[in-house]
Amino acid sequence: DKTVKVWSGSTGDLLQTLTGHTSYVNALAIGHDGRVYSGSSDCTVKVWSGDDGLLINTLTGHSGSVWSLAVNQMHVYSGSGDHTIRVWLCSTGECVRTLSGHTNWVRALALDNRGNLYSGSDDRSIRVWS
Repeated sequence: DKTVKVWSGSTGDLLQTLTGHTSYVNALAIGHDGRVYSGSSDCTVKVWSGDDGLLINTLTGHSGSVWSLAVNQMHVYSGSGDHTIRVWLCSTGECVRTLSGHTNWVRALALDNRGNLYSGSDDRSIRVWS
């Protein structure tokens, strides 16, 4: 339904509905500061306050659906149907790098404790970015 729903883990009650995406929401990540990141088929990443659900920023630049997200203290990473991974500054939302190399949709992203980024793609490869 193009929204992000926040539910209480203890009661199961709906706490908030975050609206703003214009297409399906495909990915979610939670930042160390409590911000919520959502990736959508509208080709954007939205940044929400974890406290009150207010929209903080919309990150634009992908030309395909955003299928995957990962976040650390400095960066949010978004994997897309445009075969790229974008690296955004958490503090400003500025895209500081675009990682290219996959030949199909980037469906999965994960970070390890050494700062390496792992990406999985429909091209049947896993890449490690350091």
